[in-house]
Amino acid sequence: MRITQGTFSYLPDFTDEEIKAQVQYCLDHGWPISVEYTDDPHPRNVYWEMFGMPMFDLKDPAAIMQEINECRRTFPNHYIKISGYDRSHGRSTTALSFIVNRPKHEPGFHVERAETNDRRITYTIRSYATDRPAGERYEG
Repeated sequence: MRITQGTFSYLPDFTDEEIKAQVQYCLDHGWPISVEYTDDPHPRNVYWEMFGMPMFDLKDPAAIMQEINECRRTFPNHYIKISGYDRSHGRSTTALSFIVNRPKHEPGFHVERAETNDRRITYTIRSYATDRPAGERYEG
């Protein structure tokens, strides 16, 4: 099962040139970029770990690609995304966010269905990856 989070989640993974073009789009709109990573891509886990600080002052897409590639080298078996933040309304709002790295194997999610009072049905989603400890979830 492929994780679908972010702006381009239903498209094939982008090449580095396509990622660089989207980075340039963010920079053209004055959106600072951050690089984030996780090994727990649960749909409700929107707060991933930041790789370094948001790049408020960088205007060169090559420098941002260098940061993305450094994150890939450091966390090759993690999900990595970039986010562009629009601060034009006086607050940092995510204007663009998409995954730039995935583990080779994505194990998917387990859905538990439970019936409660008054015939109400609830669902719980758990990533199969969380069966292993953090940092070892996508190795091998």
